[in-house]
Amino acid sequence: MAENLSYGFSELAKQASLQPKEALLEVNKPNKALYIGVPKETTLQEHRVPLTPSSVQLLVNNGNEVWIETNAGKEAKFSDKEFSDAGAKICYTPEEIFKADIIVKVEPPTVDEINLLGPEKLLLSALQHGAKSEPYIRSMMQKKINAIAFEFLKDTDGIFPIVRSLSEITGITAISVASELLSYNRGGKGEMLGGVSGIPPTEVVIIGAGTVGEYAAKAAIGIGATVKVFDHSLARLRRLQSNLGQNIFTSLIHPKILYKAIVIADVVIGCIRSDEGRSPVIVSEELVSQMKQSSIILDISIDQGGVFETSEITTHDKPTFVKHGIIHYCVPNITSRVCRTASYALSNILTPLLLRFSESQSFGDFLFANPEVRNGVYIYRGNLTNKHLGKRLSIYNKDIDLLLAAHA
Repeated sequence: MAENLSYGFSELAKQASLQPKEALLEVNKPNKALYIGVPKETTLQEHRVPLTPSSVQLLVNNGNEVWIETNAGKEAKFSDKEFSDAGAKICYTPEEIFKADIIVKVEPPTVDEINLLGPEKLLLSALQHGAKSEPYIRSMMQKKINAIAFEFLKDTDGIFPIVRSLSEITGITAISVASELLSYNRGGKGEMLGGVSGIPPTEVVIIGAGTVGEYAAKAAIGIGATVKVFDHSLARLRRLQSNLGQNIFTSLIHPKILYKAIVIADVVIGCIRSDEGRSPVIVSEELVSQMKQSSIILDISIDQGGVFETSEITTHDKPTFVKHGIIHYCVPNITSRVCRTASYALSNILTPLLLRFSESQSFGDFLFANPEVRNGVYIYRGNLTNKHLGKRLSIYNKDIDLLLAAHA
């Protein structure tokens, strides 16, 4: 009964969000100036930056103030001078940066960074909720902040734009990495990824027909490789075939069919994601041991535990290891390898979002007017609002629609 009552209130709140904007916002008010802080990333080998100089210039020209920690864009080849010329204020300590009203990051905040956050601040970053602990989330809640996980942001078509954009980059980059690892000077068999006249093409097996798998398949087909794609979902396989515009080998994940494909493959890419918790282990150690010697495994799902039983997390400094004679590449943040491109992808999505926020009078008004953004909110005024996170960590969570209605 109580659950039905809560559901009813939630529906009423959603209906309220559909009221004419004139009922919610005052007319002819000037835009709210945003004070945005971009700290330097401190997570191991994270080279991306969430805002590029061109985006900073756009934000500043619209009346906002942007603070950039010195060398925040150095690894992506964006200098402090470029940011300064775009109108940003260069700060030299994280303490100064975290005085901003909005903190925009790539990686989730570290424990030290959480300590620097003040009440009512807005944090916009990745969440990576599968790796977050109860004490970590509670420490954020105690700060009474607002937090948005950008990987859960939706657009008006219901697509997760940042996940899709970064997944496209990941799929293409995975094929580039595989091509390098097959070369003799990187410990591979000395083969070219693809095919030329008179020589049998390279065999590439992709486990996962999502965006990563689709773009990996496009890149591999483009250079002449033979591609086979496996997935649990027939709908995803059909969509991949349609998006590729040509027929390739696709199959549901049947052990015997997958076994036959993997034992003759030159490259196997695992990119199946889990909505909650760990990614499923699809390829056993026994099957890995039966692959052709010096073949390549790329486990793109390693940040969720990995698709291969033999996978272990590696880094950009030491990206591979060999087990059973098979070269494994298991770097979790593969897009950091092409950090400048990935930075542009992030900035292109986050900048319009910040500009829309600057047109609202408050964070609550902004969420009311942009229901697709509410999907990314996981902490609102210190209250946990992500039900999946609450369920996994046994933390009581509240409905974001009800909280917004209460503060309207």
